[in-house]
Amino acid sequence: MKTIDLFAGAGGLTCGLKQSGFKSVFANELVSEYGNTYQANHPDTTLLVGDVRQVCEINLKKYLGIKTGEIALVAGGPPCQGFSINAPIRSLDDERNHLFKDFLRVVAAILPRAILIENVPGIVSLGKGTVVQQIYRELETMGYKVKHKILFAGHYGIPQMRFRTVFIGIKNYAGEITFPEPAYDAKAVANFTGAQELCISTPPLFYQHLKPQTTVWNAMSDLPEIANGEINSPSIYTKEPENEYQGYLRKNPVNLSAHYCAKLGEVNLNRLKYIPQGGSWRDIPFEFLPAGLKRARRSDHTKRYGRLHPDALCSTVLTKCDPHWGSFFHPTQDRIISVREAARIQSFPDDYVFTGNITQQYEQIGNAVPPLMGKAIGDEIMKMLV
Repeated sequence: MKTIDLFAGAGGLTCGLKQSGFKSVFANELVSEYGNTYQANHPDTTLLVGDVRQVCEINLKKYLGIKTGEIALVAGGPPCQGFSINAPIRSLDDERNHLFKDFLRVVAAILPRAILIENVPGIVSLGKGTVVQQIYRELETMGYKVKHKILFAGHYGIPQMRFRTVFIGIKNYAGEITFPEPAYDAKAVANFTGAQELCISTPPLFYQHLKPQTTVWNAMSDLPEIANGEINSPSIYTKEPENEYQGYLRKNPVNLSAHYCAKLGEVNLNRLKYIPQGGSWRDIPFEFLPAGLKRARRSDHTKRYGRLHPDALCSTVLTKCDPHWGSFFHPTQDRIISVREAARIQSFPDDYVFTGNITQQYEQIGNAVPPLMGKAIGDEIMKMLV
């Protein structure tokens, strides 16, 4: 089952699809630092670092020695910043919002058996739904049956509050397109409007068949303590895996790596003293609050300056694990989560390496598709292809 990965990033989606039995033969990524991480973890994949608009679909077929229809899956997540509900201006004029057209251009030439597009929930409402309509129109013209849903990462064993819009298209398909059913009893309230009906929910009677949600502590309890601003990762685990999730992450034995973290300044360390597990900026005395939060309402910025609760899910891992933007303080140590802890919350296995400086590594992880979500989707697509 050969795949082509566009907008591949650090390779989170490729990592998950590989676990489903897909083999990536070609990938494209714009940012060289991301490409370095991708290649380090997927050395057998041909990687083109550069603008997707430079990918010549005709030469691609010749270069890879493939014929039309020979590729099982073309997958990718066109950059989502312009679609995000957090974007200052959500506009069809943002050139990043048109990169999905290049994805479709490659699909039209390759005509894979299946396509997978993942993006933020905001894509659903952009242009009053015109972007979604265009994706459907283009793919249906090529002979694909298409469907999209909003998936919640927690449903697939990922300890994180993360929603993603997923489009699946199967060529010349007479059956019903299906999405992975929830396997874990994780709950979240969608904070976006107009798309709740696309979210997969679990009926009450189904809960008894679900596994308990994977928590923050499930993800990181076996990792050794490190100091604030630690720049050298310990290489030795001090504990055996303590649960199924850690066993999955450590199934390929390696030395521990990337267990280091950005440094908090004295001001934030002082604020952290007042924040309990599960707490946030509301627990910080008013005189110590940042100027912007002194003007905030108690209902605003609910996750800012949050200390993670060990028994809960992590807030969405962003490109910066900055306490000003979310709950990224460690549950029991006075520091932010390490690169490896962020990777674990995204479900990257411990043998996955990250290149570049620490800022770039956090960024790569935050932008990635959680591998376990990629695997769940890949498993479902595989069922429809075999």
